[in-house]
Amino acid sequence: MSLDFRSPFRHSSAAKSTRRAAVKAGALGLFGGFGMEHLAALEKKGGGKKKSVIYIFLSGGLAQHESFDMKPDAPSEIRGEFRPIATKTPGVQICEHLPELAKRSDKWALCRSLSHGSNEHSDGHLIMMTGRTDLPPGFDRTKPKESDWPSVAALAGHMLPQEGALPPAMVLPEKMVHRTGRTIPGQFGGLLGRQNDPFFLEASKFNPKGYGAYPGYDFHHAKGADDRNDLHFRTVSLDLPDSVDFERFQDRLGLRRILDGQRKHLEEAAGGMDRYREMAVGLLSDPKVQSAFDVHGVDEKTQSRYGKNAFGWSLLMARQLVESGVRLVQVNLGNNETWDTHQAAFPNLRDYLFPPTDRAVSALLDDLSESGMLEDTLVIVASEFGRTPKISTLASATLPGRDHWGAVQSVLLAGGGICGGAVLGETDKLGGHPVTDGRRPEDLAATIFDVLGFPREAHWMDTAGRPMPLYLGEPLELFG
Repeated sequence: MSLDFRSPFRHSSAAKSTRRAAVKAGALGLFGGFGMEHLAALEKKGGGKKKSVIYIFLSGGLAQHESFDMKPDAPSEIRGEFRPIATKTPGVQICEHLPELAKRSDKWALCRSLSHGSNEHSDGHLIMMTGRTDLPPGFDRTKPKESDWPSVAALAGHMLPQEGALPPAMVLPEKMVHRTGRTIPGQFGGLLGRQNDPFFLEASKFNPKGYGAYPGYDFHHAKGADDRNDLHFRTVSLDLPDSVDFERFQDRLGLRRILDGQRKHLEEAAGGMDRYREMAVGLLSDPKVQSAFDVHGVDEKTQSRYGKNAFGWSLLMARQLVESGVRLVQVNLGNNETWDTHQAAFPNLRDYLFPPTDRAVSALLDDLSESGMLEDTLVIVASEFGRTPKISTLASATLPGRDHWGAVQSVLLAGGGICGGAVLGETDKLGGHPVTDGRRPEDLAATIFDVLGFPREAHWMDTAGRPMPLYLGEPLELFG
């Protein structure tokens, strides 16, 4: 690609800044058929107030009995070790180890009756990330396939207009990968085509033995505390050193080495340059876009508020990305089925999982509320399934836990017009099945699509050119 430095962009400082970014991105090979005349279009914002979604996914399966649907009057083998506490909403109780969320029940609502038929991790991940209870033909639990249903993040990214430098949908801080190294299906474009895989921001390096929120809340399911000092939360930076003078550079070989390093970084961070060239321009030209990815540079008070760990940094970045125009951010709080509490459930939840989650989610709700963004941002906390009503102990374990349970899970929803303190659905006295207002993953997906503004008649086209309906359920009745 040749670059003409006699361009009219030279005649103003603002144009120079934009042109400099364009030169950088052009040298990175990101433009392809995307010309500099499109830079202005990248910066246009759509009219009207648009709503966004932060989908917090707890891989492994959050136990409803230990979180949002406690059964204190049930026998001990059902109720477990934790006790309920009152929330700000009269009559609504949650776990004693979620005290900060309890203080903020006016900001969130619960659906205690979300149900599907699978007790298997890979099935449950696909069901909850795609919003489809039926498994796709030829589904393979061991790997993603192009015949899988597209994830909600992929659909949102495909159907929402890109109105700035950033993609409309992103997933962070990492793909969900099983400890064996296989990538969990349900996260990708599937029948939308690989080109419509969502944008994955790889901020956390996968570790097959890593669970929880590092540093400080790393743990092993059987052994407890596991302080892993080899895990680091990385942020994206595509900027080049200020010492490189694009107006009068002479050392072309030196410049090429710098750009090659940036190209490699972009390929690792974005999963391919061509799809994300617009984002690269934004990162290189707009300090506000760059700051959306910078969580370590945020003031100490804010970082401490969220928690200086992988959970806190992930939700802080999600908040900054939404403010920068990303319409859907899926945040995976814990990889490798971190919330799979078969054993030592009570100490692991109490000491490693609930403290950083309670702190980070509460800080997110406060931050969105104080900035005036909560009314226009739906926050969801869900898993691939719940846990069994009855506590059990694995043959290889010394401390008890609960098994997989697709029959019911509790989902927390906040913001986006949600009625604070509302509770939808009720389970039986053992917390094992819905008895009122049963809901499906299709209804949760419909809630997301509705908040994002998709019309009920919306369709998407699969790789064979067949129209597929977007809505397969009804939005949850939790809105004012």
